[in-house]
Amino acid sequence: MDKNIGEQLNKAYEAYRQACMDRDHAVKELQQKTENYMQQICEQQEKIELQNSIITKLKSQLAALNANR
Repeated sequence: MDKNIGEQLNKAYEAYRQACMDRDHAVKELQQKTENYMQQICEQQEKIELQNSIITKLKSQLAALNANR
């Protein structure tokens, strides 16, 4: 009977250990994805700012052209 309990404990411990490893892997993967998404967001924000700057310049050029007419 003690041998059976020992085997059950070993199996339970191994399942727990595997679950912990799976959890740690999932946490690392989530952190990596979060970092990647944050970097992509920053890059997109920079592109938006650049495009807004271009739009502003084009609007001022258009206003100047319209004023000269």
